[in-house]
Amino acid sequence: MMKGIHHQRGEEMVRQGVLPYKYEVEGGSELTALGGLPVYLDLMAMSGMWKSLQERLGTREGEQGWTTAQAVMTLILLNIAGGDCVRDVERLEADEGFCRLFRRLEWTGFSRQERREMERRWQRERERTFPSQSAIFRRLEGFHDERQEELRRAPDAPKAFIPKPNELLRGMAFVNGDMLRFAAAQDPQEQATLDMDATLIETMKRAALYCYKHVPAYQPLNVWWAETGLMLYTEFRDGNVPAGHQQLRVLKEALTHLPSGVKKVRMRSDTAGYQWDLLEYCARGEDPRFGRIEFACSCDVSQEFKKAVSEVPEEEWRPFRRVVDGIEFQTDMEWAEVCFVPNAIAHSKDGPDYRFVAMREPMPEQQSLPGIEGQQELPFPTVRMRGKRYKLFGLVTNLDWEGDRIIRWLHERCGKSEEAHAVLKHDLAGSHLPSKRFGVNAAWWWIAVLAHNLNAIMKRHVLGEAFLSKRLKAIRFLLIHLPAQVIEHARQCSLRLGRSYREVAEFLVEVRCRILEMVPVPSG
Repeated sequence: MMKGIHHQRGEEMVRQGVLPYKYEVEGGSELTALGGLPVYLDLMAMSGMWKSLQERLGTREGEQGWTTAQAVMTLILLNIAGGDCVRDVERLEADEGFCRLFRRLEWTGFSRQERREMERRWQRERERTFPSQSAIFRRLEGFHDERQEELRRAPDAPKAFIPKPNELLRGMAFVNGDMLRFAAAQDPQEQATLDMDATLIETMKRAALYCYKHVPAYQPLNVWWAETGLMLYTEFRDGNVPAGHQQLRVLKEALTHLPSGVKKVRMRSDTAGYQWDLLEYCARGEDPRFGRIEFACSCDVSQEFKKAVSEVPEEEWRPFRRVVDGIEFQTDMEWAEVCFVPNAIAHSKDGPDYRFVAMREPMPEQQSLPGIEGQQELPFPTVRMRGKRYKLFGLVTNLDWEGDRIIRWLHERCGKSEEAHAVLKHDLAGSHLPSKRFGVNAAWWWIAVLAHNLNAIMKRHVLGEAFLSKRLKAIRFLLIHLPAQVIEHARQCSLRLGRSYREVAEFLVEVRCRILEMVPVPSG
C-alpha cells in the first residue's frame, strides 16, 4: 500500500515539474556517509588521545553508564564531521556503517582488564554506539562548578570575575598538552612563538555578560603556537572581562604545557598585552624554565606617546619595507625609534630597558563638510607632524632587531592566529554554545580546541603540504563525507568506496600508512 502511494505521489510530482527520481530506504546493507572519518580515529589512536581522555578525565568509583571521556570523544568527532550542536549526535548514531566500524575500534589499544572495567559500567546490554543527548549533557554538567558561581554573586566579588576551573576542566588542558607532545615528537621544535589574543563569541544566552561591543558574549583568551599551528592553551571568560586582564597568569599556565624540547620562547600580542607586569616578567627573565622571553606588542598611543613621536627628527624616519614571498616592497609607511618612558615605569630606576617603535602612514587630506569641522572621529589614532596628518601606531619590545623586522614579525600575529579563531567559531562548533552554565560552555570551547588541534596535526603531519592551506570545510568535502559500504568478512572489516573514488581510496590507504609510521606519543 505504501509503495503504491509513493509511486502515485512520484507520478504526480513528475507531472508538476519535479525531477523524475524517488527516495527509498536501503535494507540489509550498512552504509556510511562518513567514509573518510575513520582516518581521524586512526590518528586519535596513534596519538594516544583516546587513552589520554580516559586517564585525564577519569571515572568516579561506582559510576555507571557513559563516561565523560566517551562524551568528549563523541563531541570531538562531531566537530570534525561538521555537527554544531549536541542534537547532531543522532546523525552519528543513525550512520549504521560508521557505528559498526567505531564499535570495532573503540577499545583498540586498551588492555583486557581495561575493557572489562568499561563493560562492567553497564547493568544491561549497551544499546547505542554513541551517548544520547541527555547523557552528553549530564557529563558536560560535570565541568561546571556551582561554588564558583556563588563566589561570583558575592557582594565583594570583582566585576571581571574569572571562575577557577575544576578538576575536569583542568584535565582538558592536560589532554591538549598530551596532543602537543605527540605533535612535537613528529617535528621537534626548540622555539615557540606564542601569540596571545582574545576572541569574542557573541551569544543570546541569558547568562552571558555584555562585552565592549555592547552585546552579550564570552571572550576566551587564547595562546597560539605559531611554529606548529596549534592552540597551546585557552581560558574561557565572560564577555565583560578585558582581554588584558591577568594575561601574565595565563602566560605562565600556557608555558607549563610546552613540550620538554622547547628551549626558547617569544611572545606577541596586541595592545591587550601592554601590561607592565607581563612585560617586566618577560624582560627580566623571571620564568624559571625559559628565562628571558623576547616579545613585541602594540602599545597605547597616548598623548605622551604622541608628544614623544612629534619630537623625533624628520631624518630619523625610515621607510618600511614589506616582504611578500621573499621579495621586498617599499610602502608609504615609515618607522622610527622613539625615546619614550611611560609614567607607569618612570619611577623605577632599576627596571628593564624597553624599546618603543612608532609607525606612521600619511593620510590624504580631506575637506570637512560645513558645520562638522573638528567633529570627525576615526577608529585609529592620528598625529599631525610638520603640516601633514598621519595614522600612528606604536609597539614596545625587548628585541634588538631592526625596527622594520620587528614590525613585520609582529604583523604575522594577525594572520594564522586570527584565522584559528575563525576556524574554532565557524568551521567547528566553538560559537554554538550549548548551555547557560559557564563550565559547560567552557568545556564546549575546549572540545573545539581539541578538534582543531587534531585536524591541524592531520593536515601538517599526515595529509601533506597540499592540505595545509585548506579549511576544514574543504577537507570534509574531499575526504570525510565519502559514501562507503562497511563489510565484515572473516573477522576483517573493510570500507568499500565506489569506482569513481578510486584515487581517493588510494590516498586514504596512503594516509593510514603515514599514520602508522608516526612516532608514538612519549610516555610520562
